[in-house]
Amino acid sequence: MSGTEPKRVYPADFLTELFRNPLDPGYADAAARKAVEGEPTGARKWLSGGSLAVTLVVLGFLLVVAYQQTVADEPARTKARATLIDQVQKRRDDTVDLQNRADQLSDEVNSLRERELGGATVARLRDLEAATGLAAVKGSGAKVTLADGPTPINALTGERNTAARVKDTDLQLATNALWSQGAEAVTINGQRLTATSTIRQAGEAILVDFRPVTTPYEVIAIGPDDLAEKFADGYAGRFFQELATKYGMSFATREAKNVTLAAATELKLRVAEPSTPPPAPSGFPSSSGSVSAGPSTSEGGR
Repeated sequence: MSGTEPKRVYPADFLTELFRNPLDPGYADAAARKAVEGEPTGARKWLSGGSLAVTLVVLGFLLVVAYQQTVADEPARTKARATLIDQVQKRRDDTVDLQNRADQLSDEVNSLRERELGGATVARLRDLEAATGLAAVKGSGAKVTLADGPTPINALTGERNTAARVKDTDLQLATNALWSQGAEAVTINGQRLTATSTIRQAGEAILVDFRPVTTPYEVIAIGPDDLAEKFADGYAGRFFQELATKYGMSFATREAKNVTLAAATELKLRVAEPSTPPPAPSGFPSSSGSVSAGPSTSEGGR
């Protein structure tokens, strides 16, 4: 290439230019014009002040309208809320009345059954109800208490450490261990377990038969006198003790004396087959036989 090459000029970078000329050219021109022309006077000043006043009046009007609309709508919202509260309370009262009526009819059915069946058959039926969870039972056994430990938050990620939180699998392990060690009836926070009971996790909540239970979790079982000792020395007890030592989960096992476990709140019979009737007592129709529940088809049965 011949001739002299043009000299390259490198413009200053943005930060250097910003510090060198901090004032925008437009603002600089406006300031210079104001210094020359002075403050607006006469019509210009009147128009500027009038525009500002009109703007403030419009904004004030809009705020007043919005406030009046909010105040006008408040009675309607309050009335709707009160109506919903009344409806909820009425439904609760209706539910209580229906439950009381159901309990009354159940007592009548039990009285008629005992009067018609006779002593031996009624005793056998009561044993079956106690075994299946349809009747309340009383006795001694073990009480296992599990409670959530501390759940610290990671300072970097903001995630909560849930290693010390009781999970549905922990309650499943506790109840299955109690069953295997001779328990005859088991409840979790007062809810009686049956052959079709389910223990599931739903988010951070634990559901027992679709009813939520919260920490601390009390698992009470009626069974042999040494049930608490057998549970503590077994695999489940050692596992929970390790969790308590490592993560701070609360765990305790003790004997339960003269406890009463309520009947299951709901037990749907899916399949039933007539069993071989026992020899009928004198004067008792031979065609009457007891009914035993077959395997349930509900999900989660044990």
